[in-house]
Amino acid sequence: MFRDSKARLGTISFALILLCAAASAAVAQGELTGGAGIFRPKNPEAKRIRNPTHPPRPRPNPTTPEPRPNTAEIEEHFMDALADGNEARDARKFDVAEKSYRAALEIKSRDTRAFQGLGNVLVDQQRWDEAETAYRKAVEFAPTNPDALMALSFVLVQPRPGALNAKRFSDAEMFAKRAAQIQPTNPIAFERVGAAMIARGIFTAETEAALRRALELDPTYVVAQVHLARVLRRMDRASEADPLYAAAIERAKDAPTLVLIAEGMQSEQRWGESDPVLRRALQLDARNPGALFLMGRMLTVNRKYADAEGYLKSAVEVSPKFFDARNLLGRSYLALERYDDAFQIYDSAVSLASDSDRKQLAGMFGFGGVGDGFMKGGRYKDAVRAYERGLQMDATNSELEMKLATARAKVTP
Repeated sequence: MFRDSKARLGTISFALILLCAAASAAVAQGELTGGAGIFRPKNPEAKRIRNPTHPPRPRPNPTTPEPRPNTAEIEEHFMDALADGNEARDARKFDVAEKSYRAALEIKSRDTRAFQGLGNVLVDQQRWDEAETAYRKAVEFAPTNPDALMALSFVLVQPRPGALNAKRFSDAEMFAKRAAQIQPTNPIAFERVGAAMIARGIFTAETEAALRRALELDPTYVVAQVHLARVLRRMDRASEADPLYAAAIERAKDAPTLVLIAEGMQSEQRWGESDPVLRRALQLDARNPGALFLMGRMLTVNRKYADAEGYLKSAVEVSPKFFDARNLLGRSYLALERYDDAFQIYDSAVSLASDSDRKQLAGMFGFGGVGDGFMKGGRYKDAVRAYERGLQMDATNSELEMKLATARAKVTP
């Protein structure tokens, strides 16, 4: 049942390559973690009415109840709260910004601008589920607001655990197309249409047309250029795609755009070409979680597990809720036969795992593989612990049940 060390390492290494390659398609179905830097939703318009350096007018008699504010006063308080939120967001004081936008919602609970501002600051923190809820409210109260439509489309293509991604991607396309109809000269709207279709796995002339329209409207739009190159590659038109990639790399000025380029390359199994792109991204932003993860993934595909460890650990430190980074780090530890470390990182990933992820954590490249490693080293009690944890993830795994029975039988009474 348990192979010798070299054979097992070879098996894990080969399977890791296959699993990483398969994972690239799943991760690529949306902007990778850190994608908020590629598209920054616009602040809602807010004209400050009260001068913030002037204190509010004192009440004539503090013992009397506060009079009900009139319409003009309500608007003043609302606009000031909105402006406070915008200023805090621009200063990256996200907690302050969120409180200000929520204060605006307490004043006017059905105002699109407050929901839009709240969604923006949630996007900045990659709190995708909450941002989606806020933007859907913004669109509900203002169905023709193109900024809210584009922001909602962007959030909906972010990959999230669960079975609803297909519906989200379809909605993302619908909302982006609505924005493009409302603003037919807005290149971002057409790029969002193309991005949503890519997320849906649609690489057709229609997807190409949307992205080419974005570039007609703004020939310097690097993100649209990257998406178009990816579509052309998938349509077996590499001779057209490669110059676009090269131009995009040269024009890219920020880490998120370079991460997007590298992600596209890895989705096409062009691992070596993604290396210099990622190194440049990390020079610009050494703590970009997307760049760190993709660098770690590239190294694991090349069986450089020890080198991958540092990048993946950094990705986890920067983005603690990044399940894929923890999962891939655990697989690297398996390949390095560091089974205690593998158990620990897998255990930390459990609370972040979707139902399908939990089954994966139970198997050969999860707690099952950790148990096998402990068995090989004669650590039968630890093997029991690993197999039991795996069965907590997937109670229907009959192979784990048999391995657990074998391990228990070897434990000295």
